[in-house]
Amino acid sequence: MDENVMNIEFDAYKQKLNEIRPSLEGLADSLNLEGLKNELERLHAMQEAPGFWEDPDKSQKIVVKTRQTESKIEKYGKMLSSWDDMMTMCEMAAEEDDDSMLPELKEEFQKLTEEMETCRLETLLTGTYDKNNAMMSFHAGAGGTEAQDWCQMLYRMYTRWAERHGFTYKIMDYQEGDEAGLKSADIMIEGENAYGFLKGENGVHRLVRVSPFDANARRQTSFSAVEVIPDIADDSNDVEIKPEDYEMQVYRSSGAGGQHINKTSSAVRLIHKATGIVVACQTERSQFQNKETCLRMLRSKLVEIKEREHLDKISDIKGVQQKIEWGSQIRNYVFMPYTLVKDTRTGCETANVNGVMDGALDPFIDAYLTCLATGNWVTK
Repeated sequence: MDENVMNIEFDAYKQKLNEIRPSLEGLADSLNLEGLKNELERLHAMQEAPGFWEDPDKSQKIVVKTRQTESKIEKYGKMLSSWDDMMTMCEMAAEEDDDSMLPELKEEFQKLTEEMETCRLETLLTGTYDKNNAMMSFHAGAGGTEAQDWCQMLYRMYTRWAERHGFTYKIMDYQEGDEAGLKSADIMIEGENAYGFLKGENGVHRLVRVSPFDANARRQTSFSAVEVIPDIADDSNDVEIKPEDYEMQVYRSSGAGGQHINKTSSAVRLIHKATGIVVACQTERSQFQNKETCLRMLRSKLVEIKEREHLDKISDIKGVQQKIEWGSQIRNYVFMPYTLVKDTRTGCETANVNGVMDGALDPFIDAYLTCLATGNWVTK
């Protein structure tokens, strides 16, 4: 590479690094880095105290909290080190007329900016349950096979997003479609901040495309609903669900993830009588375990609805079902006559439909969290 061109390249990256330095330093305040360090000292002191392990449940929670706090501090420290290393790289390359470090510099700069953006988003997750696992439910709207196929496409989109971000997911219930796709499914996405990142995906999703199931290749509009609620621990709220509060149904497992497909009636469905809320689980090993999982799911839904609606007590929850139809969608996915995915709340859009359907949802999640923090919505 020509020496002048090389110097221009490295000077450009030095300028970029200097431009992002204030944002990097600002993240320390957003993360409350000093507070995290003080919290870590307190957690370490608790673990060193006599009798710490006598209460396994309490000690385990403290250990998990310690690891999470350490991870945040270490993550920020690595970003600072990365910035310093890249600045040194630029200076060394200029002194030694060495352009061999340029590919590595480009790669590391992109990595740092992505990590900073992820960290920035995490600072916006201040909700009570944002750090929790997320329970996602998928429901096909009216339209038979067309809607059920769209429902399965959404299921794949979110499971791909989870895999790309290091989250794990567990299938709780899966009801296959009559000819293709799925009628409904419930999954648990596990990992820190899973609910915080996914909470904005709750709502109706609308698809416009040429139907692969129509011999005349006509354009079809389909709707499916996605529900996202936080996984709330049993002991985090004094919510009591009595046996008389719900109807229990048992059935044979079927579809993806079934442990005993069509062999035993181990799958469980609970219907909350007062609200009509339905939860189901078929992937645990026994009917008892499926029931316990259902109760946990039901408790989480009741608590989340109660807090979202600012209700004084669980009994005030009304069994209002969301309509899966035109005008209620949060996002439109258009496959023809042009390609476009657009969020109706934030205005965020992209023509890369295939990327979105493969789990590239970060711009939409970023836009939602930013609007949530600033209040600058496209629609009120």
